[in-house]
Amino acid sequence: MKRWQRVLAYTFVVLLVVLAGGISATVGWRPVLGPRARPLTDRTFTPSPERLARGAYLLSAVTPCLACHSESVEPGAMWVPKPGTEGGGQPWPEPALSWVVTPNITPDRDTGIGGWSDDAIARAVREGIGHDGRALFPLMPYQKFRRMSDEDLASVVTYLRTLSPLRRERPRSAIPFPVNRLINAAPEPLDAPVPEPDRSTPEKRGAYLVNLAVCADCHTPVDANNQPIAGMDLAGGNTVELPGRPIVAAANLTPAPNGIPYYTEEIFAGALRTGHVGARELSEVMPWRFFRHMTDEDLASIFAYLETLPPVDHYVDNALAPTMCARCGHVHGGGERNKKPA
Repeated sequence: MKRWQRVLAYTFVVLLVVLAGGISATVGWRPVLGPRARPLTDRTFTPSPERLARGAYLLSAVTPCLACHSESVEPGAMWVPKPGTEGGGQPWPEPALSWVVTPNITPDRDTGIGGWSDDAIARAVREGIGHDGRALFPLMPYQKFRRMSDEDLASVVTYLRTLSPLRRERPRSAIPFPVNRLINAAPEPLDAPVPEPDRSTPEKRGAYLVNLAVCADCHTPVDANNQPIAGMDLAGGNTVELPGRPIVAAANLTPAPNGIPYYTEEIFAGALRTGHVGARELSEVMPWRFFRHMTDEDLASIFAYLETLPPVDHYVDNALAPTMCARCGHVHGGGERNKKPA
């Protein structure tokens, strides 16, 4: 081999090593290799009155499954499933994610999940892998549902089987490049059982419910890489834009002075039941009409958990003009009142 050929070969090898190191240190290899996925098993879930009742409650009051996978009653009832559309899917209403389509999750065999095995549904719900092996877009909160107990999972799957089968052919979400590759890193296989959560105190029960209700997806601000900002759990600031409604930011739910320190259990339950805190009306973007169906005990447990959060100094007020916030990096009402933490 001539000298110039050796130099060229060495240069090529070095470039490959640098490229491989850069990929490993940044996005990783999953965008290229595909998502991690465990093989499906023949696991099945036996329906029972208790499971069906629990599944109906979870899907109609706690987990946002039917709120997202159904058309909404309009006007003035965002996130309330329109009768006759429950589980049939819908184009996502947020303009920034207009390419997202929530699929049909009714038991229709041709257009829904009627042909899926129980374990295929379970894997999609908690691990983010579709029946065809692709990674699901993480707007589907499987990263939160990973902590759903095995028994609650069985309740969800068996109840989904009882929905009226709807023939709704929904197109697959047209996830743009490179997001369609990057999301391959999101799913994680679950190879061990998930036990029942610790419900020994209202606070612990509330922590489990807050996770199932996916509260953090709106109320915990994210950075430019869409990752939760450390130290700002449930401190608000994320903005949501829906057609025909003002852009609103999620509230600070911590007990900080600019959070909800004045809330009592009664005020909190009243806000979720009626959509009002005193004379102030909550935005339709907040799915209180969905969560209003939670039991008194569950609402009390969620409030008990919120009271245990570390207070986060973060001013969010949708009654004020949106301005840049140095604390969370979002543009929201009252943003200029916040300072970047030292």
